Amino acid sequence: MKAVLAAESLSVSWQPGERVLREIYFSLFPGELVGVIGASGCGKSTFCLALAGIIPRHLPGQVEGKILLAGQDIAQLNRAEIAGALGIVFQDPETQLFLTRVKSEIAFGPENLCLPQREIAARVHRVAAELGCQHLLAANPNELSGGQQQLVALASVLALEPKVLILDEVTSQLDPDTTQRIQAIIEDLRRRQAAVLMVAHDLSQLATADRVLLLRDGALEAVGELENQDLSKIYRGGPR
Repeated sequence: MKAVLAAESLSVSWQPGERVLREIYFSLFPGELVGVIGASGCGKSTFCLALAGIIPRHLPGQVEGKILLAGQDIAQLNRAEIAGALGIVFQDPETQLFLTRVKSEIAFGPENLCLPQREIAARVHRVAAELGCQHLLAANPNELSGGQQQLVALASVLALEPKVLILDEVTSQLDPDTTQRIQAIIEDLRRRQAAVLMVAHDLSQLATADRVLLLRDGALEAVGELENQDLSKIYRGGPR
């Protein structure tokens, strides 16, 4: 099976000579859920931003190596080509919400792909129903709670029907019921052969992951069985 997202010898620096990520090799396959864990500030968000092509396209930084999206060098793809295949949801939803109505926010991506209006409307209402946020469609995202904003941000990405979904600690502001709903959506995406990379601190959210990787000292390491793991020892490099 061919990887839908891959990194080859990926290194990322925010400042010249100061690598946050070092020579990372990574593959994500259709239908797979891969979890990424690590101590605060270890570079998990940087990893997500680089895989999505946001660094260096939209954020200043130096990327070495190659990222392949569906076998193509992401550096050679335009914004629409990336958005049609890969979606990312940030830990802070305010960074990706900028319109005055939730309905417009969810419709924005499909509109920019020039989809028919009927298809756009269908996608908006479908993802809103899946996430249980139909009642928010007329609301202003700036007036919502952090958890509600996170749902809207996720809905706006799901409306694009990406084959790759990157989730950077998206459940940190959500209640248990909403978190469970998102877990169900992830499982549905996997059944439809979408690939999911999920950064999380709560290991229970990665219970169904095919693999869990630890980001430490700029490199990825495989983590064994999650049950009864002591994260503090894992992050320090202690016994597993």
